[in-house]
Amino acid sequence: MLFACVKVNASIVVMDASSKRVLYEKNMNERKLIASTTKIMTSIIALENGNLNDIYIVGEEINKVTGSSIYSKIGEKYSLNDLLYGLMLRSGNDASMVISKNILGYDEFIAKMNIKAYMLGMNNTSFENPHGLNDDSFNYSTAYDLALLMNYAIRNKDFLHITSTKKYKDWYNKNELLSNYKYLISGKIGYTKKSGQVFVSAAKKDNKTLIIASIDEADKFNLHKRLYEKYFNEYKLYKILNKNFFTFDNNNKNHYYILNDFYMLIKDNEKNKISIKVNLNNNLDYISIFLDNKLIHNEKLYKIAYKDRMKSLKEKLLFFSL
Repeated sequence: MLFACVKVNASIVVMDASSKRVLYEKNMNERKLIASTTKIMTSIIALENGNLNDIYIVGEEINKVTGSSIYSKIGEKYSLNDLLYGLMLRSGNDASMVISKNILGYDEFIAKMNIKAYMLGMNNTSFENPHGLNDDSFNYSTAYDLALLMNYAIRNKDFLHITSTKKYKDWYNKNELLSNYKYLISGKIGYTKKSGQVFVSAAKKDNKTLIIASIDEADKFNLHKRLYEKYFNEYKLYKILNKNFFTFDNNNKNHYYILNDFYMLIKDNEKNKISIKVNLNNNLDYISIFLDNKLIHNEKLYKIAYKDRMKSLKEKLLFFSL
């Protein structure tokens, strides 16, 4: 059976990347140590605040960590690009220290990690270091929060390129599922004695993208592969909102529209359970998507005065008639 060998205390989430809908969960909001999956956030903060071509000199900051390493030496020079490959493929704790020291400074870098977590809705997450070692400081999160983080991270093309790379120079990616499952597009493993095995990954098949996060589950690679196959087969991708066709007027006062399409993975027998509600409240206008009366997504509504819209349409008609 699919979950027969899963550890009782393990935390697991299977998330639809398009809608952030949780398709399966087990202990998803239980706060646990997350080891080197911390480096997903470290990488994102580095990419959003640094330049891949910047050159950094390794300093004494590397003496503060042990464990997984790219074996850098004090005085050596690395580009941020190289450090990120060392961070994500080899889980280099020394790389995380060089990155955090040189981008923003160590304390501000950690602060940025926590601010980003807050912005992403990772409400049960806290970072105290950029590497995930838990001897002197501790990073806590949940399977759900890690899935949210990975869902955000894979939208960064540099992050996706780095984490989908099997080999860079002399460094092989420790994420073995990249070689064993052709649909995998990203992932990061982590382990300490206190955290157990942690794994966050993303896979794409037939335009469907899934995120899986597991904490304290030893058979991580096989578990993720089985879960991907199960949920790719059970769900289809549907466009729920189409920005090119969604429009309505409010008693000839305002014309409302949206800027984004909204996709969602659903089963065939769930199609008639989708409902949409429009919420108009001055400047807080939005449309809500529900599945079986459960809120899945809010999409912001934009408006233009009806008279301005009609004027714009007349100008377009005049232009085309010339």
